[in-house]
Amino acid sequence: MKWVKGWLTGICLGVCAAGMQADAAYDITPVTDTRFTKPWTAQQLPDGRWVVTERKGFLVVINTDGSTQREPVALPGLYFKGQGGLLDFALAQDFSLSHRVLISYAQGDDEHNRLVVVSAKFDDGKLSDIQEIFRVTPDKATPVHFAGRLAVLDDGTWLLSSGDGFDYREQAQVKSSLMGKILRFREDGSAPQDNPFADAPYVYSLGHRNPQGLIVDPQTNIVYQHEHGPAGGDEINLVEPGHNYGWPVITNGLDYSGARITPFTEYPGMQQPALDWTPSVAPSGMAIYHGKRFASLDNHLLVTTLKAQQLLAVNLSQSPIRSEGIFATIEQRLRDVAVGADEAIYVLTDGYDAQLLRITPVSE
Repeated sequence: MKWVKGWLTGICLGVCAAGMQADAAYDITPVTDTRFTKPWTAQQLPDGRWVVTERKGFLVVINTDGSTQREPVALPGLYFKGQGGLLDFALAQDFSLSHRVLISYAQGDDEHNRLVVVSAKFDDGKLSDIQEIFRVTPDKATPVHFAGRLAVLDDGTWLLSSGDGFDYREQAQVKSSLMGKILRFREDGSAPQDNPFADAPYVYSLGHRNPQGLIVDPQTNIVYQHEHGPAGGDEINLVEPGHNYGWPVITNGLDYSGARITPFTEYPGMQQPALDWTPSVAPSGMAIYHGKRFASLDNHLLVTTLKAQQLLAVNLSQSPIRSEGIFATIEQRLRDVAVGADEAIYVLTDGYDAQLLRITPVSE
């Protein structure tokens, strides 16, 4: 496998992070020679293997020797169009015993489609016992803004990001709709009794546009989320139950036509983002780095971007929160990022010839 040597650089986006280590050399090595077609996420298994989802409906398992196996997934009604398809792949907390996983995907057709979550057993790269446990309602007639990121809280309940469906943005403010929300449910799909709205049993937070980044910090249990704005107004939010994050009533972005979506950038009872990217960077995946291998990145969010074609580091130790581009030699659309058990950083590129890249300090 070929590797690329580069330098960690400080390319300012918005407000730069002070103190970022800017002279550390790094290596970028493909985890496998296999290329991926329209991947969406990369998940490491406890035994060190990786699983990559391809939106057309395939799971690709990368063995520790770099060999791969690609298996089709029999997901009922898989809808592969626009931004739809097979999306997230997450391990149940008892995965080592149960081999259960949760998967989000787009289901339906051009006129009636939705985001759903299934639970399944995962063995030898294949799924069995697939059971739908959750679906976002109402249906929509657009192939975009599904969101679909899964994250598990320390109490074993799950969070799911749902998009506003693009043409249905007002639904993000309607509590009876599950669109444009962060949703919370138990692993069997039932609603936890301590969710914040008695009249909206699955809604954890509302006022979101297309949130594709969603993580829970394992050290603090803080929930971080990022979402695509329109033309400008990409956001990072610290998600708290019951809060309203404003879309489409408040935004720093404009409509793609250049028209104003709303006259408001602030409104009573609606939260301001922890970080705003204007112009847009188009954030995709997100991870949090806690480790010593890249000591200067400890307690930073790592955010992949599509439009900016960079990996961003977001410094959580400063107020206000700041971001900076790192590993500048990648220079392509990036779909997802993960921190491996070895504390290396793994970046999944985007498109029809995508790779999973492992980044380590060259000093090693």
